Amino acid sequence: MARAAAANLRGLVGIAAAGRRRVTASVATPRGSPGGRGFRAVASGSGGRTTPESPSSSSPALPQLQPRRGLATRRAVLRNLISGGLESEDGKLSCGYSSFKGRRPTMEDRYDVKFAKMKGQSISLFGVFDGHAGALAAEYLKEHLLDNLIEHPQFLKNTKLALKTTFLKTDADFLESVTTPYREDGSTALAAVLVGDQIYVANVGDSRAIALKGGKAIPLSDDHKPHMFVPVFVAIPLSDDHKPNLKNERTRIENAGGGVSYDGFTWRVDGILAMSRAFGNRSLKNYVIAEPDIQETQVSSDLEYLVLATDGLWDVVQNEDVISLMRATDEPEAAAVKLTEMAHSRHSSDNITCIVVRFHH
Repeated sequence: MARAAAANLRGLVGIAAAGRRRVTASVATPRGSPGGRGFRAVASGSGGRTTPESPSSSSPALPQLQPRRGLATRRAVLRNLISGGLESEDGKLSCGYSSFKGRRPTMEDRYDVKFAKMKGQSISLFGVFDGHAGALAAEYLKEHLLDNLIEHPQFLKNTKLALKTTFLKTDADFLESVTTPYREDGSTALAAVLVGDQIYVANVGDSRAIALKGGKAIPLSDDHKPHMFVPVFVAIPLSDDHKPNLKNERTRIENAGGGVSYDGFTWRVDGILAMSRAFGNRSLKNYVIAEPDIQETQVSSDLEYLVLATDGLWDVVQNEDVISLMRATDEPEAAAVKLTEMAHSRHSSDNITCIVVRFHH
């Protein structure tokens, strides 16, 4: 049973280095509970390090790669939650991820992390994908989007152009790959790309990214512990939700022949989709586009964390909640898990996927 459960989870674990290194799921049996009901993600191979898979003959070669170090995996409170941690080979950043089906009957979230070395530059890529009407689109993005981006000829010279064209082409490729005409699978895509000391965040849909900047510390009020300080962070939004009722989005949709309406709970495109941009969604493709909004920021000395998550987290967790949690938790995997647990405890009704990146200055 444990082997079957782990095999089923491998499709959900979406972490792969650009050289086809993959973190796979393994079964963790909680004490006193038979049958291995809890799961965690760990790097395959000895010592917690990732090991390369056999390359496919049909897969194009990717740029020269840096191996990644796997960090110790924390056992989560929530059963069936997948989590893990990774560190870049140069030690400049570490990341933790957490993904949980939550109260939804199916798991449609996916995620991906890649590290590479291209022409002497360290490259880090992070992505979260929130599927709807099925998991086909999110799974396709996990397998292809970041790889396609790395292979773009302008990736290093003009990263924004590479992001835009890669998003649009990957969307077209996905629609072409789906041969069943009635499939309406779609997905958001949120990608954060670090090239040198620049961060580019490309967003399609309603997943969200924030940066936490700080570095300042204030003393605790406890007079008995005057040596203890807590950090002060400021949350910087790095993406905007694509909602149909936004003026520019509504105008674009209506000019393309679509409609925007309110169903008593939320605004929808043609009474169907609650976001104005997405991958897939074949019948709405004339106006539900996959063109990303792209924001850029520099990795400065006061940049401490980058947080990417699907709307299952942001529906119930505010930026201030993230700041409060990060004051007490500096390890990225523990932070990702705690954010997931927080969203679930606040009755999030969606899948919850979160990536936390910590910068080491």
